[in-house]
Amino acid sequence: MNNRATVAMKQSLAVQENIVLPGDTNAHDTMFGGLLMKRIDETAAISARRHCRGAVVTASNDGVHFHRPVQRDDIVTVTSYVCGVGTSSMEIFVKIMTENASRNEPGQIAAISFLTFVALDEAGRPTEVPDVQPESMEEKAVSGEAQARKETRLKKRLETNDLIYELNRLND
Repeated sequence: MNNRATVAMKQSLAVQENIVLPGDTNAHDTMFGGLLMKRIDETAAISARRHCRGAVVTASNDGVHFHRPVQRDDIVTVTSYVCGVGTSSMEIFVKIMTENASRNEPGQIAAISFLTFVALDEAGRPTEVPDVQPESMEEKAVSGEAQARKETRLKKRLETNDLIYELNRLND
């Protein structure tokens, strides 16, 4: 039986808003992907810390799945929350919305991402995290596939470990 505390997903909510300035863009006048990835990781880290009330490290990023470009002058909103947990790990859902206020365009989803963080104790070792409870329709939709994403992530990790082992062997 699980005796861990359970907290609502919304308690880990983090939101970061920025305007895409000319220095944030590439030759196509769209936001640098690396800059967006930095903001995604920062916002997700806040959600993870809020959930476990302690130190965290990024364990993985499943990737950023772009659905539309992020243009210069767009208002970018990066929203994240914990959507699934393991013993010491937390899956964070990140939604990236764009809005062009000068053209009166409503916010649209530009990208989504899932990251995994691990909670650490004072000695830097993994430590148990609270369970999480979805409440809203979005939270239920996002958390519904958390186990399948975890299994895919673990399979990919094993494949990556095998490749690293092989590359190290070839370089010895």
